[in-house]
Amino acid sequence: MLGIEEIKSLLPHRYPFLLVDRILDLEPGRRAIGIKNVTVNEFFFPGHFPGYPVMPGVLILEAMAQVAAVAVLSLETYKGKVPLFAGVSEARFRKPVVPGDTLKLDAEITKLRSMVGKAGCKAWVGEDLVAEAELIFAAGEKPSSAPADEESQA
Repeated sequence: MLGIEEIKSLLPHRYPFLLVDRILDLEPGRRAIGIKNVTVNEFFFPGHFPGYPVMPGVLILEAMAQVAAVAVLSLETYKGKVPLFAGVSEARFRKPVVPGDTLKLDAEITKLRSMVGKAGCKAWVGEDLVAEAELIFAAGEKPSSAPADEESQA
């Protein structure tokens, strides 16, 4: 199991775009299962939608992608790389995700060659499958002009 600090050591994402709270299971380069606790305080709920808060599907995809990125970036070959979306196929959203839900995110790496790969991902709330997709990603180099992590800026 990985806590938030270990996740932050692998992923370049930070607030408000870090969408993984914990990794429950990890097989580097093969699979990861993560958790996103969805709270009423999420930055997107005031506008999506007023009076009926629903987590945007693209952010569910992003949360799945971040869990897949943990699986890949936990390999020594990919440490320090920046995970980039290259494509999405077969995306299906089956039920809305609302405040109070805990998303369980399951990402299985189905292809990994050099700096490009694919992951089959599913998102669950309890026993309900709420979303699934095949994600295509690339592992890019961090630009030399990239800002330092907020912890090192103090």
